[in-house]
Amino acid sequence: MVAPNYLRFDFSHFSKVTPEEIEKIEALVNTEIQKSLPLQESRNTPIEQAKEMGAKALFGEKYDNLVRVIQFGNSIELCGGCHVQNTQDITVFKITSESAVAAGIRRIEAITGEGALKFYKEKETILNNINDLLKRPKDVVKSIEDLLVANQKLSKEIEQFQLEKAKSIKSELKQKISSIANFNVLAETVELDGGAIKDILFQLRGENENFIGIIGGKDDDKCTLSMIISDNIVSNKQLDAGKIIREVSKHIQGGGGGQAFFATAGGKNSAGLTKAINEIKEKYLN
Repeated sequence: MVAPNYLRFDFSHFSKVTPEEIEKIEALVNTEIQKSLPLQESRNTPIEQAKEMGAKALFGEKYDNLVRVIQFGNSIELCGGCHVQNTQDITVFKITSESAVAAGIRRIEAITGEGALKFYKEKETILNNINDLLKRPKDVVKSIEDLLVANQKLSKEIEQFQLEKAKSIKSELKQKISSIANFNVLAETVELDGGAIKDILFQLRGENENFIGIIGGKDDDKCTLSMIISDNIVSNKQLDAGKIIREVSKHIQGGGGGQAFFATAGGKNSAGLTKAINEIKEKYLN
């Protein structure tokens, strides 16, 4: 496809075109553009004469005896399409993507002219915004690298804090396990995300026989409801955590499910967690 400010080109190639190769292609094309090569056109040229001139014919294409020859500098081909009058009219060439479209076929998409100038303007705006956010440092790349390192360090510290918090909450929850209908039951709400709650429930199930754990979790503006059941209770009492969680998740304006021994739901109404937990206790644990 060739448009005034955009092109798409498919070609045979059995590996990804590397960033270095793309840079070389752009440099070659832009060099030809800067040469200001004029269009040289020959109409109604005998095809044999065109071939003697060095014109390239596309493999598989059929041509009449008289053809149109297009030449820009050393590039000569048979073509019936539209062309600029001079390569300088293209202004600039920029490859925007490179991808695979079939086995052994790669695709390059590129922009030229006003499209490319707009692209560079947008990049300049983004870079200026980054500079402003970073208080215009001397070395923008190093400043971003420093931020990434600091962010990674903070993420590890937060992760460690979450682990310590979960360990402390687990210890508190362990003290709240009570006996209901010959089950060891935990039914509480905590300020933790669903992942941490899942870890705690599996640990407590491993430490307690005949265990049923129901924990509602509050995490910013979201909430979760998780339930775990000891395997012997699933078998003997025919309790299904997935079915139960799906049934009560309406209270937290969410949905979810899982397996018979463990299930979880996510929602946006943390105020409904207590109601959901109480419904489980009333319907299934009495």
